[in-house]
Amino acid sequence: MKIIGAGFGRTGTLSLKLALERLGVGRCHHMAEVFADPAQPGIWLQVANGERRDWDTIFAGYGATVDWPGCRYWRELMEHHPQATVLLSLRDPLRWHASVMNTIYRTLASELPADAPGPLRTQHAMVRKLVLADTFDGRLDDRDHAIAVFQRHNEAVQRAVPAERLLVYQASQGWEPLARVLGVPIPDEPFPRVNSTEEFQQNMKAITDSMAGRGGEAPGA
Repeated sequence: MKIIGAGFGRTGTLSLKLALERLGVGRCHHMAEVFADPAQPGIWLQVANGERRDWDTIFAGYGATVDWPGCRYWRELMEHHPQATVLLSLRDPLRWHASVMNTIYRTLASELPADAPGPLRTQHAMVRKLVLADTFDGRLDDRDHAIAVFQRHNEAVQRAVPAERLLVYQASQGWEPLARVLGVPIPDEPFPRVNSTEEFQQNMKAITDSMAGRGGEAPGA
C-alpha cells in the first residue's frame, strides 16, 4: 500500500482514485469498488462489526485506498503499512455537508423495499453501520454535529500522522502534490473531475436498479 486515504467521502475521493491510478499506484480502493464486487459488502460488514482485520487479504491487489470504508480505519492501516503516505483530502465543511446530504445521506436514510435482494441488503447494512452509525452517531443530518465530526476527524489525522508521512490535499490542487509524493511525472492531461452530486445520484440509481434486476449481482461483477 502506497497511499492511505484518511479523508471522508465527498472530498473529491473518486477523482483521487482515478488520479492515483493514472499516476501508477495500481488499483485504488474506494466505496465504488465495494459496490461493484458482490463479496466486498459482506467483508466490510464483518470489519465494521469487529469480526476481522486481515488487511493484507482485504486489500489484496490494491496499491492505495481512499474514501469510505478505508478512511474509517486509517490509524490501523497507517500502522500496518509504515512506509505509506497518509492522504487527507479536505473540503470546505459547509460545502462538504451540503454535498453529503444530497448524495450519501439519501442512500443511508432510505429504507429498502421488502423484496430487495440479499446482497443489496448487506450493502445497505454495511454503509449504514460504518458511516451513519459508527462515524456520525446516526446524526449525519444534524449539520452542526456532522461538521464537528468532520473537523475533529481531520484534526486527529493531522495530529497523529508525522509530517513526513502526511499529505493534506484539496482537489483544486490537481496533479502536482500527488505526483511529487509518488515521485512520478505530472501527466499531460486534465486532472479528473468526476462524481458531482448529479453523477452520484445517477450512479446510485443505476447500481440499485441493476442489482434488483440481476438477482443481486452488482455491476461489473
